[in-house]
Amino acid sequence: MKFDKWFNKQSRLVQVILLLIPFVGWIVELGVRLSVALRTKSLTHILVFVLFVVVGWGWVLNLIDLLYLVFKGHLILAK
Repeated sequence: MKFDKWFNKQSRLVQVILLLIPFVGWIVELGVRLSVALRTKSLTHILVFVLFVVVGWGWVLNLIDLLYLVFKGHLILAK
């Protein structure tokens, strides 16, 4: 699964728009985090994916990830 690599290749504007759309942002984040977890098989990435499945539907984690993306260029713990 290479969804995270596809997402990171998009322009920053496209990434921000994808994360801003309600429900779509959550699906995109889950796709990126699942892709990273499957590719790296790291316990940290797996735990972050589970965290976003459980509480990531709220706007707080999405907002934090959006701000981190704008300033750093990638999602938190998804590089």
